[in-house]
Amino acid sequence: MNNYLIPANSKKSQLILGFFNKIDLFGIFLPGIGLTVFLLFAFKSNNVIITVLDLLPALIAAFLVMPVPNYHNMFTLLSNVHTYFSRRRKYYWRGWCANGKDH
Repeated sequence: MNNYLIPANSKKSQLILGFFNKIDLFGIFLPGIGLTVFLLFAFKSNNVIITVLDLLPALIAAFLVMPVPNYHNMFTLLSNVHTYFSRRRKYYWRGWCANGKDH
């Protein structure tokens, strides 16, 4: 009998730094940081509200890629929640013992 041992961190080894997918870093985080740097240089101001608004893309991007226990990050969690609430919730299941009849 073959007993295979699957390491507990086998899924994390496929992620960048054990937490991030490519879309997280290159599709969310880096564009958020880039937009923030552009806004900081484009709208130089001593006003606190304008500075906070300029930092908002980086803060939102950092929030979305923040690690959450049992999930990769908030983006994955929010995607799963959106999928759950936007798709049909009537699940059709045919077990291994189904004999070809539709129930």
